Amino acid sequence: MATATATKTIVKPLEDRVLVLPHEAETKTKNGIYLPEGAKEKPLMGKVVAAGPGKTSDKGDRTPLLIKKGDTVLYGKYSGTEIEIDGEKHLILRESEVLGIVED
Repeated sequence: MATATATKTIVKPLEDRVLVLPHEAETKTKNGIYLPEGAKEKPLMGKVVAAGPGKTSDKGDRTPLLIKKGDTVLYGKYSGTEIEIDGEKHLILRESEVLGIVED
């Protein structure tokens, strides 16, 4: 009897791109009021799940990214390209689209 195993898709960003898993949209306000689906704001923060090797200069030198896997980052409302991987929404962003790294 053969058994099926779930495979996880691996995405490796190229050049100066990062793959971000956005944080969940807030379902209620700070005062405890639940928000309807249409009123939820698009999250502007997420966790980097993969990062590219960095941009290559005209001379062939590679400039490493300042962002690394595991960082929590802030990005603009309309930044990046939204994709779906294994049923979860992700964003692919260029390093220049990232506004900042959140430090705990």
